[in-house]
Amino acid sequence: MPSIDANPHAPKDAGPRELLTARHAVMLVVGVVVGAGIFKAPSLVAQMTGSAGWMFTAWLLGGLVSLIGALCYAELATAYPSVGGDYHFLHRAYGRRVSFLFAWARFSVITTGSIALLSFVFGDYLQQVLPLHSNAATGSALYAAAVIVVLWWINARGLLAGASAQTWLTLLEIIGLLLVVAAAVSMLGAAAPAAAAAGSTPAAPLFGAAPGWAGFGLAMVFVLLTYGGWNEASYISAELKDNRRNMVRVLVGSILLITLLYLLVTWAYWRVLGMEGMGRSEAVAADVLRVAFGPIGQTTISLLVAVAALSSINATMIVGARSSYAAGCDWPALRRLAYWDAGRGSPAIAMAVQNIAALLLVGIGFLSGNGFRSMVEFTAPVFWLFFLLTGISLFVLRSREPATPRPFSVPLYPVLPLIFCLTCGYMLWSSLSYAASQQLGGLNAGWIGVGVLVTGALVMALLGAGRAPALARDNP
Repeated sequence: MPSIDANPHAPKDAGPRELLTARHAVMLVVGVVVGAGIFKAPSLVAQMTGSAGWMFTAWLLGGLVSLIGALCYAELATAYPSVGGDYHFLHRAYGRRVSFLFAWARFSVITTGSIALLSFVFGDYLQQVLPLHSNAATGSALYAAAVIVVLWWINARGLLAGASAQTWLTLLEIIGLLLVVAAAVSMLGAAAPAAAAAGSTPAAPLFGAAPGWAGFGLAMVFVLLTYGGWNEASYISAELKDNRRNMVRVLVGSILLITLLYLLVTWAYWRVLGMEGMGRSEAVAADVLRVAFGPIGQTTISLLVAVAALSSINATMIVGARSSYAAGCDWPALRRLAYWDAGRGSPAIAMAVQNIAALLLVGIGFLSGNGFRSMVEFTAPVFWLFFLLTGISLFVLRSREPATPRPFSVPLYPVLPLIFCLTCGYMLWSSLSYAASQQLGGLNAGWIGVGVLVTGALVMALLGAGRAPALARDNP
């Protein structure tokens, strides 16, 4: 199988190199995962679970399921380290056509759409603090475009420049979340006024009536979405120092840190607002800081969400282009995407194409408003489909390539991988059900994901069935 880890226009040893430390990788994973979701999802989870005990159970289960998935990815990423990440696993398990459809979905919606949406989140909140234009929508779009350009410039300087920026952004994000926790801690000596006013204080029974399978299941959908993104670590598996030892540490350590942060922040929301207050809140973090710090809390939370969005954009920008680079190594018509800037440690052309596409989506989003944001959300079934296929690929590759060295093997095989696959299947069904119940421009939103895959199949047909020449070794 041709490598997806080399630059066809450079010497054989000029491909991806092990430049990243475990600390870089952890900061990147935490930055991808901890985005704007933790400022919104807890209020929805509180509504659906109904009591603090069930609410915290949901967040703990989300961390546990993510940890199980991380263990599955740790086996794949240490056995098959590659900048292609999921693309590489899908390629080995199912062939280049399935992996191309994944790369297409990732380029057209999953990665570029995430960058554009997060840029709008950044713009929306920064426009509140420092208006850039008298028209809020225009100001938000200008901020969105500007942040993509600035982060593109940073990452164009090289992988280490982007990773260093990511470390500082993630640290700021963690400090901001701990500020929310500190606000709750500062009120431990007195009754939380917002919770008392809501008639639901932390002194209420921890476990109330069970929410029912449907309600708890829907709560888990939002929990798992908030945990989403840890799998992006696989895209730097070929660039992580001492991959076979550090990848497991990075994935497990990141999940444990994220779970701890989520539990602490959820506790802070509950301590200050109570269950009913959380469930009614439209901006739960802002309400907590307003109670603790007064009017300045609104400005603080706007800056905090903006930093969280900035962190996620930068991390997504780093890992996102690597699947396009991988496709460029396999498809002659896309060979320009396979250019690797060895001096900077970056797939320069793939990153440029990705960021230009994200800027175009910002323009589309500005013109179409919420319709664009909804369209991106309705493609979630595509993401969960490929996530499920990646989980199944662990079984396929164990059966097909039993002699491949596996520095790390999933414990309790096949139980844990089965749990991961069943979770992905449930999330696929849930996201399909949600999309199918919505309308966008008079069209059933369930067809949007199908349209992405059909378009990808047409693009694949236009590219032809040619195969790229062998570029270099399969795994560094």
